[in-house]
Amino acid sequence: MTADDTPINEETPLLEAQPERKRTPLPWSQLYIVLILQLPEPLTSQVIFPFAPQLMRDIGVTHGDERQVGYYVGFMQSLFFLTQAFTVLQWSRLSDHIGRKPVILSGLCGLAISMYSFGLSRTFLGLVLSRSLNGALNGNIGVIKSMVAELTDATNIAEAYSYIPIASCSGAIIGPIIGGALARPAEQFPSLFGNSQFMKEYPYFLPCAIPATFTVIAWTITFLFLKETVKQPKSLRSLVTDHTCAKSQTTIVTSELSDDEDGQKPLPLRSLFIHQVIIAGGNYAMLSLLEITFRAIQPVFMSTPMELGGLGLSTSAIGKILSMYGVLNALFQFFVFARLDRLWGTKTTFTVGIASALPAFACYPIMTALIRTQGRSSLVWGVLAFQVASSIVLSLSYGAVFIYIAAASPNRASLGATNGLCQMVVSIFRTIGPAAANSLYSASLKHQLLNGFLVYYVLMASVFVALVVASLLPTRLK
Repeated sequence: MTADDTPINEETPLLEAQPERKRTPLPWSQLYIVLILQLPEPLTSQVIFPFAPQLMRDIGVTHGDERQVGYYVGFMQSLFFLTQAFTVLQWSRLSDHIGRKPVILSGLCGLAISMYSFGLSRTFLGLVLSRSLNGALNGNIGVIKSMVAELTDATNIAEAYSYIPIASCSGAIIGPIIGGALARPAEQFPSLFGNSQFMKEYPYFLPCAIPATFTVIAWTITFLFLKETVKQPKSLRSLVTDHTCAKSQTTIVTSELSDDEDGQKPLPLRSLFIHQVIIAGGNYAMLSLLEITFRAIQPVFMSTPMELGGLGLSTSAIGKILSMYGVLNALFQFFVFARLDRLWGTKTTFTVGIASALPAFACYPIMTALIRTQGRSSLVWGVLAFQVASSIVLSLSYGAVFIYIAAASPNRASLGATNGLCQMVVSIFRTIGPAAANSLYSASLKHQLLNGFLVYYVLMASVFVALVVASLLPTRLK
């Protein structure tokens, strides 16, 4: 039977395979800038991870109760995604109309201001406001993914997405190093900062100021050298005065998804609620939930005293471990993802990554059981190393799901809105994830629920749910 004779039914893949074509060279002059733009967000988010537990203790919000640290760290981690959930879709939709570049510049500006503010905050309320500002003004995640899709085609998009985690991992490498090494500099480097009253009053300003300053540099590079990828973007003034968005919502209907005159009109929001977008977005959300809950618990578990079943590590040690993960993850993604995607296919690559979360979560109770019986032995370090390796494989799924989202967009002009819609759902999951996971972690310790292991059983069960959702993805991509 020929391809033309293949019956089409509900089992037919959403995204059909195409004959293999010669691979298009990547547009490196612009892709380099896009990779730089990937750095600020992981850098600014990861920098607080090593010192977040100690920061909660220092401001006195836990009142000396170690079991309360997880609650407040989880809340602080969730704030960014909570506020981002309210704005990321609108930023992404706006970028479909006025262009990617002005939205990216606005996001970088908000990111820099919020990080400077975070470092200068001395109260829990100040930290809350700074973190909220960070999320609300930063809609760059979906916009940057849209730019990558617009700069590539079907022959090189997997290769391009294999580089994206490298930039993100670089932030994950450098951020914890900065946070672990430069927090409380007056104590760590008394010869340099011991006489600085400013550093004593604001012990976390230095690690926050460095990524904030880098963000300012990224803003300058973007302003000078980044080229717009949206064809014929409108000015913000014309968008407002002409009511372009409102007009498009009344003149385009869902049945006209492929009937635009030039194929380049951003579609109304309701036109994005189609099967392939929902499936791709749902898998992105489940992946993000698994990854964010793992990352949220990791530094809290590492800093939890050994008598409570944690590793009892210092802020500096936590920073080194997280940075080592970043290095290994960057190398793995660079050398492995594109090859596995070509060898296994995008769906299998995604599913393998999701499945690797199961042993990653299982390592937590195993380490706790070993610590209770033999302390921080070499076997515990071996389990920790295996956990880091498993979590690296989990990151494979990101490149795969980004390809699915780009392919799911109803048309190329709606890439921003499609990414923004998926990112909004992801932000909601990432809001719930850290707060719920760390709260359950603290409750499991405090009340010894299932011997303190309840949180891990719940997280392992969520992996099986994610695998069921992954099975709904189409096997073939266009």
